[in-house]
Amino acid sequence: MSTASTIKQGILEHKGQFSLHVLLVFATGLTIGSERAVVPVLGRDVLGVESLFVIGSFVVSFGIVKSVLNLYAGKWGEEYGRKPVLVLGWVTALPLPLILIYAPNWAWISVGNVLLGINQALTWSMAINAKIDLARPDQRGLAVGIDEAFGYSGVAVGAWVTGLIAGRTSLRPEPFYFLAIVVVFAFLVSVFLIKETVQYAQAEGDDDHHDANLPFNDVLKRATYGDRTLFAAAQAGHVENFVDTLFWIAVPLYLTSQGLGIAAVGSVVAIHSAMYFLQIGTGGLADRIGRRPPVIWGMFLAGAGVLGMVLVDGYLPWAVLAAASGLGMALLYPNLMTVPSDAAHPTWRSAGMGVYRMWRDSGYAVGAILIGLAMQFVNAEAAFYMTAILMFASGAVVYLWMEETHPEFGTHEPPAPAPDEPPRAAPED
Repeated sequence: MSTASTIKQGILEHKGQFSLHVLLVFATGLTIGSERAVVPVLGRDVLGVESLFVIGSFVVSFGIVKSVLNLYAGKWGEEYGRKPVLVLGWVTALPLPLILIYAPNWAWISVGNVLLGINQALTWSMAINAKIDLARPDQRGLAVGIDEAFGYSGVAVGAWVTGLIAGRTSLRPEPFYFLAIVVVFAFLVSVFLIKETVQYAQAEGDDDHHDANLPFNDVLKRATYGDRTLFAAAQAGHVENFVDTLFWIAVPLYLTSQGLGIAAVGSVVAIHSAMYFLQIGTGGLADRIGRRPPVIWGMFLAGAGVLGMVLVDGYLPWAVLAAASGLGMALLYPNLMTVPSDAAHPTWRSAGMGVYRMWRDSGYAVGAILIGLAMQFVNAEAAFYMTAILMFASGAVVYLWMEETHPEFGTHEPPAPAPDEPPRAAPED
């Protein structure tokens, strides 16, 4: 009897562990959300940073570290298991609240964001891989949707709570006391309550040897440029993170420059992120209609929402358009991630998703540089126009190149092995 027949997958079958991973990804969102509304304004108004490009630099350090660690987190998750990598991710976040509270200058904030990048890469990577391990193949879209819905709900709550605290007290230290509670709680849950899940992925691959056990370098090549569908997903993931970066850097600075108070700014940023909770439905929708349609709709809707924010004025219009761009992100975000999940063999799925997440989250760094330069040398509005145009162009690439990867009615076929690759065993009937 194969291992696959004795180890059962299913969200309900593992509702206890699945729920704990949902709780932890919510905490991961709270951690990054606690910076969203407060830190850019902290740099300008408390630490005296005058250059908008320099303010954006803290997201550059975050994006570089997170993208590289995403790549290796997937690899380490296969080699050492999900739990050790998860615990390590929360260990790296423990000093972050202290750095934000006591940082004497902006360089310390950038150092803190290096730790934040490590934390987000390791914890979020393992959260999504653990959920996919536990879910059945026909529940992958739902599993990813739940993960991203609760993760970005955490981002929304973190931005709202810290913005509210800052509005009633000060920009620091009070907002970061909340962050300290979150980080310590998540660390303790990871150590004492989480169980290993890598065995479910290993068992899922036991009875299917087709395309199994690709070397890591081959996974990197295939998920980057060797497969046109995976390339389309990777470039779309890279560009859509410009929207997230815009709401992290440009939106708080732009809205406060237009006279909106910090508490209201926190609400607008939170509304955008709160729409990501709809991923709990859009991921399941893609299980029924395919990955491609929601991704295409989402790219264009998110771009339109960003563009509209500089064409209106006032809290309510800004909030509505922030919600529209958030809805677009909810449509595209989980389903882009499901594409490499569908296309990869279980034995290298974590590594393949790590490659996708590397290219996606390098968009934080590239986006922060481009958005910072646009704000510094043109104006804040230019950052919004640039982001919208790139979203439209990237959506066109998806429309033209991405094939459907849904396991039941997908049209995607992986590329044939290169001539120098050893032949792989054919799948058994």
